[in-house]
Amino acid sequence: MEAVAKLNNVPTSPRKMRQVADMIRGKKVNIALGLLKYEPKVGAAKVEKLLLSAIANWQQKNDGKRMEDSDLFVKTIFVDGGRILKRFRPAPQGRAYRIRKRSNHVTIIVDSVNTSVNL
Repeated sequence: MEAVAKLNNVPTSPRKMRQVADMIRGKKVNIALGLLKYEPKVGAAKVEKLLLSAIANWQQKNDGKRMEDSDLFVKTIFVDGGRILKRFRPAPQGRAYRIRKRSNHVTIIVDSVNTSVNL
């Protein structure tokens, strides 16, 4: 049985967050947590917290099963673009440069190896 966790409106550009998401896609949960803990990229701490939330959601759904026995892995992780805050910065000769402050939405789906093989 899979569990989902979502994080909306993260104030980081989607491109930077996708680099972090690509590191853990398809990996076992313990390995993914180890990678994220020591990763210096901007979104790694937020994705780590989101992964812990997905694990907690899985434990809530599967009452009585142990996480160690079920071999959890990151089944799906994807990053979508979120709201863009548009600002103007003064530029020379009376002009204005547009600044686009991007945000993103991250979704993680965690599943156990045992259930995905039996399908």
